[in-house]
Amino acid sequence: MTTLLGLDLRGRRVLVAGGGPVAARRAAAWVADGAVVTVVAPHVCEDLSDLVAAGSVRWEQRDVAEHDVDGAWLVQAATDDPRANADLCRWADQRRVFSVNAGEAGAGSARTPATTTHAGLVVGVLSQDGSPDPARAAAVRDALAAQLTCGPVDLRPRRRAARPGPGRVVLVGGGPGAEDLLTVRGRRALSEADVVVTDRLGPTGLLANLPQDVEVVDVGKTPGLHAVPQEEINRILVEQAQLGRTVVRLKGGDPFVYGRGGEEVRACRAHGIPVEVVPGVSSALSGPGLAGIPLTHRGTVGSVHVAHGHRALEPTAVACVVERSATLVLLMGVSLLAEHVDRLLAAGADPGTPAAVVERASLPDQRVTTAPLDGLVHRCLEVGVAAPAVVVVGDVAAPGLLEAPA
Repeated sequence: MTTLLGLDLRGRRVLVAGGGPVAARRAAAWVADGAVVTVVAPHVCEDLSDLVAAGSVRWEQRDVAEHDVDGAWLVQAATDDPRANADLCRWADQRRVFSVNAGEAGAGSARTPATTTHAGLVVGVLSQDGSPDPARAAAVRDALAAQLTCGPVDLRPRRRAARPGPGRVVLVGGGPGAEDLLTVRGRRALSEADVVVTDRLGPTGLLANLPQDVEVVDVGKTPGLHAVPQEEINRILVEQAQLGRTVVRLKGGDPFVYGRGGEEVRACRAHGIPVEVVPGVSSALSGPGLAGIPLTHRGTVGSVHVAHGHRALEPTAVACVVERSATLVLLMGVSLLAEHVDRLLAAGADPGTPAAVVERASLPDQRVTTAPLDGLVHRCLEVGVAAPAVVVVGDVAAPGLLEAPA
């Protein structure tokens, strides 16, 4: 029977015998755990040499001896001599010091598990019987890591401080809407959340998988209706974090691409709330890509201009279309699409400039509408284009651009 036990090695002496890559990996791990590491070996590899140069470990340049075990809490035998490793483990046993034999895992009195770390938890995998199988343990570890990273696992702490201090806020970019376009880091943040403050866009279907006691606050906005003002959203984030909670602000796209994430970061910092930003897959880039429209294409255009569609286009946005110097990507531009097109045409844009509108990018009902610039509004009215949508104007939106040459 093997017992998996967490050892507190902070400030305690660990002896590592050997100077090769295995010794270097173990020494680095013990250093990360806060141990006082002594390496004994005639020669050391580059990685160990770096640890020595940084002052992280002490190196004694000689063969390991029995007296080296004295005063150690843990011994790592990682020389290239099986006899020396066995002797070291025997010396450790005589002194009731646990030892790990890197060359023959079953020969030491301890074994290092295959581990993965998530949300302040360390998960380790060991073989239960006396026949260690490191490759098998690593495979199981990797499968557990994938589940912890991407699966619906509740990683919230169960024990709270008697006097809760400030919690934290995580701004998570949810991507264009499909659940599998949320980043791994974003999924992990959701698994640690006590409160989720969510928009109507993004992967809101994932909210159904949250534990029932996770509070979900819907602050979603629709075109022309901002039921919850931004100032109130800021207040909610700060207030919930001040209760000692982990608050995830789930947004569509990316928090810093017309997501007002900067305002939320400033509000949190003004109240001393730790805040983290998890970038998302912006619809400005993913929408056209999912529609098969490359925003840049060799021999066609090499620049992209992203603009906000809730107000009149700025001169730089107009110029990139008129001069055909960059692809124009317009976010939130459906309601004022006719005005934007009129502005471009009045400024001298070619009426035949290819244009496209990508609705509900990444979702099952995604739809792409294409037309020349001067016919785009009529075509959109004809098919009933509605937000959320991304507008693309430029030669890369030409149908057939990516077709194989005849």
